Amino acid sequence: MNWLNSEAFTLFDQHIKWSDMIGNVIGLLGLALGWRRSIWTWPVQFVSGLVLFTAFATAHLSGSAGKQIVVMAVAAWGFWQWNRGRRQTQDGTIAVRFATGLERLLLVGAAVVGTLAVGGLFTLYPSLSWDPWPDAYIFVGTVVAMYAQARGMVEFWFAWLLVDLVGVPLNFANGFAFSGFVYVIYGALVLWGLRDWWLRSRTAARPVPEGAPA
Repeated sequence: MNWLNSEAFTLFDQHIKWSDMIGNVIGLLGLALGWRRSIWTWPVQFVSGLVLFTAFATAHLSGSAGKQIVVMAVAAWGFWQWNRGRRQTQDGTIAVRFATGLERLLLVGAAVVGTLAVGGLFTLYPSLSWDPWPDAYIFVGTVVAMYAQARGMVEFWFAWLLVDLVGVPLNFANGFAFSGFVYVIYGALVLWGLRDWWLRSRTAARPVPEGAPA
């Protein structure tokens, strides 16, 4: 699998690796499917994690490889969660909503505590990450975002925006230029997805007038 970490081409003096390109293109497709509320977003995200895990493990980036294991686990759980169909709409896609005040507090708390814990671990074992705290922030932020997505929370998109703010410069700094370029595209797609889920959540929450068909 060494070819995955070989150079595919050069763009703006940045060396693009096959693994970086393939994994992130698949991940971009997974995010687009998430926007469309398609259950296939989860298998696609799983495959993206698998490709990137292989790439990072081969490059001896243990922390980044470990992140992809968590991403694959959450993707499997997200598929199961959406497949249960507890909040499915008539068109067969998942219903979306804003998180409650308590859920938002828990999401923020988990992100802060998780980042401190993972950042401390990466600092204690430098071989796990070249950039302990930014890497921990992205690691935990990705998990929090995917969890919120699995629960159909609009806040999922806000979490991805916050991850993008750190993910773009970190990927360029670590030599994964295509990840940096794709994260920029992620940002645009996240804004569109946020708008779509926001409007759908407001429509779903709108009360049905008395006497009107459900």
